[in-house]
Amino acid sequence: MTERLIRNALSGLMAGLFLLLGGCAPKYSVVSVTGGRFPVTEDYDGCPDKDAAAVMDLYKGKVDSIMSPVIGYSAETLTAYRPESPLSNLIADVLRMSVVRVTGKPADVGVMNMGGIRASLPEGAVTVGTVYEIAPFENALCVLVMDGENLLCLFRQMAAVYGEGLSGARLVISPEGELKEAVVNGQPVDPKREYTVATIDYLAEGNDRMPAFRSAKLKTCPENMVLRDLLIDYIKECESEGRLVKAGVEGRIKVL
Repeated sequence: MTERLIRNALSGLMAGLFLLLGGCAPKYSVVSVTGGRFPVTEDYDGCPDKDAAAVMDLYKGKVDSIMSPVIGYSAETLTAYRPESPLSNLIADVLRMSVVRVTGKPADVGVMNMGGIRASLPEGAVTVGTVYEIAPFENALCVLVMDGENLLCLFRQMAAVYGEGLSGARLVISPEGELKEAVVNGQPVDPKREYTVATIDYLAEGNDRMPAFRSAKLKTCPENMVLRDLLIDYIKECESEGRLVKAGVEGRIKVL
C-alpha cells in the first residue's frame, strides 16, 4: 500500500512537470553526454523555477507524509564496504531469515551485492525514506537451490571482487582474490549437497559478476517480498521488541 501511494504521488508530480515544460521552446541542443553519479545537493537550488516548484509542492506533502515516519532506531551508523561490513551483513541476514516465510526455515546462505546498497543506515531515528535511500530499486527476494559445486563457483566469483554481502557462510580469500576456504553452517561446502540460497532477483539472473546463479537447480521468487519492504519489516520488528538495529563485522569474509 505504501509503495503504491508513493508511485501515485510521483506519477502525478511527473505529469505536472511534463505539462509545465512541454510547451517550452528548446533554447539549447545536446552537444555531449557524460555518464556518472552526481549527488543532488542544495547547489542545484540556486536558481529555482517558481512554476516548477509550485507543481512539486502539490505532491511534496503526500510524499513526505509517507517517507518521514520513524519506524525504528539504529544503535550506530552502518555502512557498506568490502570485504565485509555491518550493513551488508545486516541485509544479507534479512534476506536469509526472510525465507522462513516461504519454506518455514532460514536459507543456508544469504547473498547481497555491495552495488545494490546505495546509502548508509544512520545512527538514531530510521524513517521509511531512509530505507528507500539504502534500497531504491525494486529488488525482490529470490530463493535458489544450488548444489555445492555451483555454490563454490559462486563463492569464487565473490572472492574475485573481494567480497559481497554474505550470511550463513564464511569465506577466506587470498590477496589475489582467490577463494581459499568456504564454510556453510560451520561445515566445509560439500560439492554434492544441495543448499538454499537467498538473494535478490537481479542477482538470481546472474548479474553483477555472479553468473553462477544461472546454474541453480531451482529458483523461486515469492510475490510481495521486495527487499525494501523486508528491511522495513525488520526495523519495525526491532522497534516493537524494544531493540535498536545493530550489526557488526564478524569475520564472515577474510582476506589472508
